[in-house]
Amino acid sequence: MTGSVPRDRQRRPLQVLVTVLILAVLGSALVFLGPNVLGSLSTGGGSLLAGPECVVRTSDDEVELSREEAKRATTEVALRARGVEPTESSSLDEAALQALADGRSGKAGPVLSCRGSAASDLQEERLTATGLTPRAEQVRTAMTDVFGEQNLGGFEPGGVGSGHGGDSTHYDGRAIDVFFRPVTEENRREGWVLAQWLVAHADDLNIQYVIFDDQFWSSRIARGEWHDYEAPAPANEILRHLDHVHVDVLGGATP
Repeated sequence: MTGSVPRDRQRRPLQVLVTVLILAVLGSALVFLGPNVLGSLSTGGGSLLAGPECVVRTSDDEVELSREEAKRATTEVALRARGVEPTESSSLDEAALQALADGRSGKAGPVLSCRGSAASDLQEERLTATGLTPRAEQVRTAMTDVFGEQNLGGFEPGGVGSGHGGDSTHYDGRAIDVFFRPVTEENRREGWVLAQWLVAHADDLNIQYVIFDDQFWSSRIARGEWHDYEAPAPANEILRHLDHVHVDVLGGATP
């Protein structure tokens, strides 16, 4: 019949209208929920647009882990190193556990990375009797529970006022140094077991930075990779953090 409109053409205005309505609803939702939605998609732990929360790089492969799996794996490796049988196995591939313990190809170094996610709603804390803030004290207690007694420094009762850089978190009681001396391959290996355990537990412990062996990790960097650490002059073993793991916690804001 001449002059009739094909059915597909009749449907097009309706399809366009439905599409416009859907886009309008999505736009209104984003405006209502605010930028936190987009931030969670792109930066937070377990986000929808990012990759796995954590990755272990072995000599031959990459093993993707959830945050909980990374915590169990690094704890298992730390306990094994002490000769303690873990109460809960990580059920990870043995090659991944071996890499966490010894590095890739038997060479000490970072193999675990976990995406960063820094809490923004923490309150500022004051020093306790130990010279640490409660958050830093929580880190020390957690480390002792897993690693036993360690050679610690960077804090003292009443706080420290010298011996570190001008804006050091040690002066706020937010930082702990864990020493692995002298600088040997075995001590580097032990230091990396601790450093990676701290990264895996960073969310729970509100950790801000982990620095060791010319490398640093930050909860403020969403990708969660290790980065080269540029030590200030004279760039000796201490300033390069070759003989100790530095860990500090988030400071929070004044209420």
